[in-house]
Amino acid sequence: MDDKLLPWPELIERIRAHTPARVLAGRAGASYRTATQLKLRQDHAAARDAVRAELDLDRDLGAEFVRHWDILAVSTMARSKDEYLHRPDLGRRLDSNSHSQLTSQCPIHADLQIVIGDGLSVTAVSTQTPKLLPLLLEKALEHGWTFGRTLAVHYCRVGVMNDVGELLRPKVLVLLIGERPGLATAESLSAYMAYEPRAGHNDSNRNLISNIHLRGLSTDEAASRIIGLAEQMMRRRTSGVALQEATNGDDLVIG
Repeated sequence: MDDKLLPWPELIERIRAHTPARVLAGRAGASYRTATQLKLRQDHAAARDAVRAELDLDRDLGAEFVRHWDILAVSTMARSKDEYLHRPDLGRRLDSNSHSQLTSQCPIHADLQIVIGDGLSVTAVSTQTPKLLPLLLEKALEHGWTFGRTLAVHYCRVGVMNDVGELLRPKVLVLLIGERPGLATAESLSAYMAYEPRAGHNDSNRNLISNIHLRGLSTDEAASRIIGLAEQMMRRRTSGVALQEATNGDDLVIG
């Protein structure tokens, strides 16, 4: 049946199926309808919970998963969730104990270093990482790359990539971090990537693959894009604004 001939309720449902946005929700007077208001409050609560939750590796990723992939837990200089939220600068630096752990327990000069950061959504980390991390490490092996010991950073901001880069000197560092939750989903993960990250680097030195979640970029697609972009970085020896992700098999270098 042609969409123009569809009954109005069915047409609305077809439109809504393509987006989590609250479109054509209707109203009761000047307010949302009760069902819409309740769903809004539910999604807002899920977003708040995702931000406030504390990362527990055994609970959120599974004890067997943590042991199998030999994940090392470290922390930034933020001492609590409240301090992390109020002092973003502290989430960009590893604490002194973590410095010692990295220098004594992690290999250096790996081709690929993966870091898991709780960021602003532990829900995203617990939902996406168990599927994404094995895919990344398996694809790295297929490329013949060496990879460092996977890290899990508590109270993590993106800038911590510089500290890890200074200590472990990988060619490419991938930070899998929970995105700030919206009212559409609290399960969205981002992958920040940089070639040889070091002190002084900022967002212009990094690339980003975002919206890794069920209704966005799948973990299979994300793994392929992350590994493909890592290969470009290693080949071109650059990242950030100087390098755009390939869309047709040919990468673009600017400048």
